[in-house]
This record gives sequence, structure tokens and C-alpha cells, in this order.
Amino acid sequence: MTAKVTIQDIADALNISRNTVSKALNNSDGIAAATRDRILAKAAEMGYRQFSFMQTLSTVGPETQTAEPLPGSSGDIALLTTVQFRDSHFAVTMVDRLRRELAQFGYSLTGYYVSRENLAQKQLPYPLPRENTRAFICFELFDWDYCDMLCAIDRPILFVDGPSKHSGRKLQADQIIMDNMGELTRLIDGLVKQGVQNFGFVGDFDHCQSFFERYAALYSALAMAALPLRSEYVIRENHPINIYYAVSSLQELPKCFVCANDEIAISLIRILGKLGKSVPKDVLVCGFDDSADSRTVEPSLTTVHVHTQIMAFSAAQLLISRIKNPDLDFRTVYTQTDLVPRDSTRIEKEDSAV
Repeated sequence: MTAKVTIQDIADALNISRNTVSKALNNSDGIAAATRDRILAKAAEMGYRQFSFMQTLSTVGPETQTAEPLPGSSGDIALLTTVQFRDSHFAVTMVDRLRRELAQFGYSLTGYYVSRENLAQKQLPYPLPRENTRAFICFELFDWDYCDMLCAIDRPILFVDGPSKHSGRKLQADQIIMDNMGELTRLIDGLVKQGVQNFGFVGDFDHCQSFFERYAALYSALAMAALPLRSEYVIRENHPINIYYAVSSLQELPKCFVCANDEIAISLIRILGKLGKSVPKDVLVCGFDDSADSRTVEPSLTTVHVHTQIMAFSAAQLLISRIKNPDLDFRTVYTQTDLVPRDSTRIEKEDSAV
């Protein structure tokens, strides 16, 4: 029986400290990106399987063992991702359901970390057994050149979200994505009817297709209301430090910021607090994803709920149908989302004059 690979084993192989390896594996701050990539690549090479995103791909648990056939009889499907999924990431629950859905068709699901070196060299992550892999499913893969390389491999492939297509480029593959526009449009339309006229957007809309569509939802909703979206209110940044400098440089703030996701929105709420601005009294803020943190932040965050279980079921059906019918036209499937109004967009009524 092969001995279990430990954090110390990885540290010894790289001649670095155990603490540094632990930080990389737990996605902690205070570690250089290049070092993190090197550690994750070595961990994958050595067979270390305790990544946060790998935990969702472990063997079927006791509660479902008897209800599902053993996976693997039909082959293995490789999940490729450039990130470690934190507990708040929408993909965590989706991947777990996806694994169970694929197991019903006899497929196992194995996760592989795509490093920056893999992206630059346009290579599959080691030790992915290309000849034994029946299909690919991609999470958080937004590099166009790398995605094109994957699409050229003679394997069925499905992207969850994908690179931004605002330039008109198309993926030569199936894609599943949440409805990014409908519920945001409903929120913006409702706020406009309550008198809100100045809106901003925070997030790099070139980061991925979802971010672009959320920006497009704001842009088109304001256009329909004959309201402008001022260029200085479009902050194309994802990192909190860059957002801080961009927001603090504004001479005046919009009444409402629509953010590309909850993580950005929560960072913005904290930044506004440091700048002496109150949410929602001074500025309204909306996010997207309905992460666990959106419920606990003060004030609670208005957001859009993503139905990860529906996405997982639909993703499995798409991928299996592609495996069975490889000549089908490429398909893009959108799944339902729901607006979750909370305190961060509650318009406070002004006190009546005495």
C-alpha cells in the first residue's frame, strides 16, 4: 500500500519550510504566486490529494455509497482548475453534486491544478493521464490561448463559465453558465424606479464571461432607462488594494455600485467604511453568487443566488450527451438564478422636515 503523502514530504522535496507548504495548500495570504504554483504542482505530482477542491472529489461517502454505482467503469473525467476552491466559492457544492451525477453513469472525477507554468507553456497538468481521460470539465479557466489548446484536444470538453467573449471570440466547446443578467436587470430597474440614477460597476469585466455579462446587465438596464453609465464609475479592478485606490480617487461616488461578485462587494463595503461612507445610507452595494459571507457581512449583502445543484445536474447531462454524441453542435446552457435582496441596497427614507 502506498504511503500517504504528507505536507512534510512536499516540503522536503522542495527544500522549503513546512509552514510555506501549508500556506500554499490552504490558499493563505503571504506567499508569492510563483511559490504557490510550484508547491501545488509538486503536491499534485507526489499524489497529495488534500487540496480544498480535491476534498470535494473524494470517494463517495457512506451516506451515498449504497445509492450509487461504483465510479470508474466508464472511465475518468478530468476537472481542470486554476484555483483552490474556498468554502465560499460557488463551485464547492457544485463539484460535489457533479461527482455524484457522473458516478451514476460510471465515471470518476479527478481534479487537477493548472499552474501558471502550465498556462504559459500550453500544457496539461502533471500527472494527468491523457490516454485514460474520457473528457474534460473546466472551472475558473479564463485564458483564451489555453482554452483554445484544450478545445483542440480530441476529447469532449465542458466549460463552467469561461473566458470573456465580449470581443466576439467563441469557445469551440460546450459551456454552462448561470443567468448573469436577468435578476441584476430586475434589481437595477427596481432601484431606478425608487429614484436611483447614478450607478457604478466594480470588477474587471474582461476577467471572465460571467463578469462581462454582469457588467452588460448594468449597462443595458441603464440604457433602457435612458441613464448614462459614467466611465469613471466603472472600476475594472478585482483586487481590494486597487479597488481602494480607485474608489478613494473619485471626487464623488455613485449612489449604487454593482459588483462582479460577492467577494468584491464585501471588499468594497469595507473600503467604503474606511473612507467614512456608510452602506446603504451613502452608497448601495450589490454582489453576485450568494456566498456564505454575504449573509454575515454588515450590512447583509444584496446578491444573486446561483443554483449550484441545478448547474451540476445540467453540466453532467451536457457532458454525457457530448461523450455519446461527439458530433453535436456546441451548446451554451444558462441556468436559473434568483435575486436575494438584503440590507445593502435598502434605500433609507429621509427624515421628514419638522
